[in-house]
Amino acid sequence: KMAASEEENTAELQPWPKLVLFGDSITQLSFGDGGWGAALQHVLQRKVDVVCRGLSGYTTAWGKLVLPQIINKHNAADVELVTIFFGANDASLKEMSPKHVPLDVYTANLTSMLDYLTQLGLGSHQVILITPPPLDERAWQKHCQGMGSSINRLNDVTGHYAKTCCDVAKERQVTCVDLWTAMQKEKDWQRFLEDGLHLSREGNQFLAQYLVPLAQEATTHLPCIFPLSEQVDPYNPQEALLKRN
Repeated sequence: KMAASEEENTAELQPWPKLVLFGDSITQLSFGDGGWGAALQHVLQRKVDVVCRGLSGYTTAWGKLVLPQIINKHNAADVELVTIFFGANDASLKEMSPKHVPLDVYTANLTSMLDYLTQLGLGSHQVILITPPPLDERAWQKHCQGMGSSINRLNDVTGHYAKTCCDVAKERQVTCVDLWTAMQKEKDWQRFLEDGLHLSREGNQFLAQYLVPLAQEATTHLPCIFPLSEQVDPYNPQEALLKRN
């Protein structure tokens, strides 16, 4: 039977440091098989909880409205790192989608979200911006036709949003992963996209190779949560395991 003091310690889950993934469907899908979010959690086990807050179909206009419901004064102290990954939906063509967000508004929305996180006490080193990936127009057109509609995005247009994302990051001295540019430097970059827009397994791995080192560097100061098994005396485990507050 547990001692009363031990029961009190386990009444609520202890908050672990968090890496919050905030974005659209490319973030929502990041814990799928081979996903970049899953890759982050794998390497950061017992250091941080990777919390996926990807919201399919969302733009920065919607994102800035829900961000305070995800990170706020009640939990910001536990947040070690945030990724902000929007733009694929913002870049929808104005004449084709009511979700279209003009470039200047996209800039203002990203800036607004960064300002908000700064007000909560997160430093610029605790935020990573990710640009939208490139668009394989041929594959995406095929997808759209299968849905009974015309193509509603163009790669060049998405590129303007990617550049804007990089510009905001540079101005705010925030790390930026320029996925749009990096992917297109690779031969047959279309393989990184499952349907022309969303990341394939290879695309997820491609993004992970950029994010994993950044996340590891940002969390080097964090201790391993709970002692390693070799640090626990099998004959007296209480000594090592009941020290944590």
